[in-house]
Amino acid sequence: MTDPGKYLGKPLVVLATGGTGGHMFPAEALAAELAERGCRIALITDRRGGSFSDRFGGDRFGGAEIHRILAAGMARKSFVKRLRGVSEMALGVFQARSLLKRLAPRAVVGFGGYASVPTMLAAVYGGHKTALHEQNAILGRANRLLAPRVMRIATAFKTPLDLPPEIRAKAVHTGMPVRAAILDMRERPYPSIGAEGPIRLMVIGGSQGASVFSKVVPEAAGRLSESIRSRLQITQQCRPEDLEEARAAYKRLGLAANLSSFFDNVPELLAESHLVISRAGASSVAEITTIGRPSILSPYSYATDDHQTFNAHSVDKAGAGWLMPEESFYAGSLAARLESLFDLPAILEKTAACAFKAGAPDAASRLADMVCELLPSNGETEIGPESRKEAA
Repeated sequence: MTDPGKYLGKPLVVLATGGTGGHMFPAEALAAELAERGCRIALITDRRGGSFSDRFGGDRFGGAEIHRILAAGMARKSFVKRLRGVSEMALGVFQARSLLKRLAPRAVVGFGGYASVPTMLAAVYGGHKTALHEQNAILGRANRLLAPRVMRIATAFKTPLDLPPEIRAKAVHTGMPVRAAILDMRERPYPSIGAEGPIRLMVIGGSQGASVFSKVVPEAAGRLSESIRSRLQITQQCRPEDLEEARAAYKRLGLAANLSSFFDNVPELLAESHLVISRAGASSVAEITTIGRPSILSPYSYATDDHQTFNAHSVDKAGAGWLMPEESFYAGSLAARLESLFDLPAILEKTAACAFKAGAPDAASRLADMVCELLPSNGETEIGPESRKEAA
């Protein structure tokens, strides 16, 4: 059992996040990195974030404290629900302000999403050192609200597209932290495509797959030339309700495919792939580029503020993959793209190299560097990258 007393006297950093894994996972990576450098961690989250909070226990996260407050989203809600959301958000700010006054953190870091808003507003009003991490190529709505008020903004993409000059001056490119299992695959070289060898295609659609992929990819694969079809090995994540339909489609076309609604070895499968078809969420893009695999990205068209399209544009611009909007993602166009790429493996190899270059394997460390620069010394030894090994 962890002894909380052994963490007393260490600088406390509060992380404000919640909702989905896309916000929670980079917070988890930062917590582990800061704990290595001798910091204590407290997580302030909402009801939804509570389902992730057990990931922050133990010594790896500096004996993290978990606190829950009220928070509510208002996008795409009815007028009555928006009013209720404003009321919950206001109550959340008062709860967070009381918490921060008691905790007295040295810095407060938000990770976007409505769950972070009450804590970050309370931190700003309370005069605390503050920073944000933005996972996407454009600021999310919560971070747009908070950006003018905080001291630093860490960005996952090198060139966020919507930062005004006064905000850009605060921005630091850190990248998007990824899980350790992805980092372990970083040095796996891109598998060459021999003249007769297998061609491995990985299809992922976020946490639960994408219905459009289950409909379009089998038909597109069926249109490929026999020389490619005979070598094609497909691994595809499908939504549970689409699984049997996709399996029947591949069987009808005489194509072997490894289908599942969940794979527990995604890092290994990505590393083995010659090409990945994926949505363009921040975590998916970060994992694909960290390993260094070429990708066809078809953004989810209903994502808030169309942020996945901006993510995919950034990958496309870096030469690390290709953007295929959902309205253009149909069997004929996809088959033509796959045929041309598999016929020219040198293009895939070049794109894989660009993807590898675009990856940020040290994102968690760079994010921790930025946070440590905010920590006031108050006569104490500054906790920075050079003191990571010496920190108790």
